[in-house]
Amino acid sequence: MKVYYLYRKQALALSAGQAWEFFSSPHHLNRITPDFFHIDITSPVPDAIYGGLLIRYRMKAVGGWPMVWLSEISHCDKPRRFVYQQRVGPFAFWSHEVAISESANGVEVEDIVFYAMPFGWFGRLMHRWLIGKKLRQIFDTRRDYLERHWGIAAGDPH
Repeated sequence: MKVYYLYRKQALALSAGQAWEFFSSPHHLNRITPDFFHIDITSPVPDAIYGGLLIRYRMKAVGGWPMVWLSEISHCDKPRRFVYQQRVGPFAFWSHEVAISESANGVEVEDIVFYAMPFGWFGRLMHRWLIGKKLRQIFDTRRDYLERHWGIAAGDPH
């Protein structure tokens, strides 16, 4: 099984508490993802996430095909990091860590994603032709949204 890796790091003009509040809530997902990736949360979600929390989603990610996704918050270290892992969904494996660290101008947010495609050689081919590009597009949209709202320009003293 080939394991893929996606990494992003971004400086934001937010406090650690504000960043935690935004990123730890799945209710913000549709704001930071492309329109083609519409997400409906189909299970109750408490105000504060915790390790062991299961969240069920229904989404249309690729070609409008509906998918079910069940994720578990496997690690939760408020306000520094949380990891959610797919328990049921389209990938053979998915783990996404969001790490928040304080910096001189706010915070740095890191997305650390490891994932594997199902279906052997066909999944690897689909990754090369479609899935890898779609995932980069999702994280590019996330980056652009965050930059517009809380971005810190290089060398900005504020």
